[in-house]
Amino acid sequence: MSMSSAILEVHAVGKSFPGVKALSNVSMQVHRGEVVAFVGENGAGKSTLLKILCGDYQLDEGSLFLDGTEVSHASPLDARNAGFRLVRQEPEIVPYISVAENVFVGEYPQLPGQRVDFAKMRAIVNGMLKDYGFEGMLDVRALGNTLSPAQMHIVEILRALKDGVKVIAFDEPTSSLTKREADRLFDLIRKLRTQGLGIIYVSHRLHEVMEIADRVVVLKDGVPTGDLKIAQTSQDDIIRLMVGRELAHGYKRTETSTDRVVLEVRNLTSRWHKDISFQIRAGEIVGFGGLVGAGRTELAKVIFGALALESGTIRICGEVKKIKSPADAIQANIGFAPEDRKAEGLILVRSVIENVSLAVYARLARFGILRNSAVVSMVSPLVKKLDIKTPSMDMVVGKLSGGNQQKVVLARWLAAKPQLLILDEPTRAVDVGAKAEIYKLMDELAADGMAIMMISSEMPELLSMSDRIIVMRDGEISSPIEKKDATEEVLLNFALGKNAA
Repeated sequence: MSMSSAILEVHAVGKSFPGVKALSNVSMQVHRGEVVAFVGENGAGKSTLLKILCGDYQLDEGSLFLDGTEVSHASPLDARNAGFRLVRQEPEIVPYISVAENVFVGEYPQLPGQRVDFAKMRAIVNGMLKDYGFEGMLDVRALGNTLSPAQMHIVEILRALKDGVKVIAFDEPTSSLTKREADRLFDLIRKLRTQGLGIIYVSHRLHEVMEIADRVVVLKDGVPTGDLKIAQTSQDDIIRLMVGRELAHGYKRTETSTDRVVLEVRNLTSRWHKDISFQIRAGEIVGFGGLVGAGRTELAKVIFGALALESGTIRICGEVKKIKSPADAIQANIGFAPEDRKAEGLILVRSVIENVSLAVYARLARFGILRNSAVVSMVSPLVKKLDIKTPSMDMVVGKLSGGNQQKVVLARWLAAKPQLLILDEPTRAVDVGAKAEIYKLMDELAADGMAIMMISSEMPELLSMSDRIIVMRDGEISSPIEKKDATEEVLLNFALGKNAA
């Protein structure tokens, strides 16, 4: 076969779950030496299709061909043996074994006597790090539980590329990477393309799709709505196929701030911060920018009581609050939607209705007994208001798409009605349609008088949604930058410690 022939063919694939048709008549191809992007709103079917390809799910209808041979992946091992690999958005790392062992997990090279050849394993992994452009970014002896999110992704990539790969899929690979790390990943993908691999790239970041992909396959409600060459399309064309409507670039904030100070932080010092002071007023969205490791998430967790405050004061509406735990923060009318919603914001094995009502159990209970009618009457309007796409309120949250999971977290705080809401990366791994809905909700909450602290790594999000922006660097903060003075260059200069013009 030639380099341009299809290495992966998907023919009329369908998949259903109780009450939901996840995929219907999906057909597409990936050719050798080609990067094909999958895009679509949360719930469009991208993850379901990936899980069929990697053997997590079995298709109900249609067929798959890999390298010209029909395949039926009954398990992830079948898919791996056939040559399909998936680099997951959330890497699967074994915590107490080394990087080298994680790359070879379950397939260790052997010495006589069934002893593991650790020297050979480390040598191979070091060679891969050098070959794929990651030299110096990982110690092959480091334990899995000591790795950063970016390093975990590198381990996952090396594991996928170790042997016999024909098609490799990347699922939201840059969601926890810095710009420099993302650039290295793109260099690797370009190298794999020249080696003739078939590459699938799944991302909500359309500018990345435009930069790295050769073609883009658009899914909407489980149905393909477009298969386009990148050179002949635009982001606007892709968005129209994804959401079925035009979306304005950016979001126009309605100015609603007042003079009433809701949050006042004075001289806050912690293990991660030095002498931090700032205010957020009612009706105001204050954005927090900065590079990875600047201390933004840690600041949010100190205010919410999840990390220890060493000195300084936190006032809510003028009253000093002693916040030593998240329970104290909720009692002080503070809400927090964390960056890692799956690990810290949700109980994935519990239902939508249980997750939404978590912060208001005490209010809804009578004589210590939770009233089901009260829970339903409170949660049902919120599910409708936020357009949470779920077959029922009893659906396990772990089975919802990322955007709908984020809406469940937001619904919880709508129910609790805090005076201060902290949002850490509120639209991370959320599609363009859901992102616009979240922005609209934030605007409405601010208009109702809520104070919002928003942490974001996306410059356009900071610039469009913030009334003021505070940039953090090495655990310290800049003076607030007013909206009219904020540009990407100004924010980057503050983040790097340079003088802003």
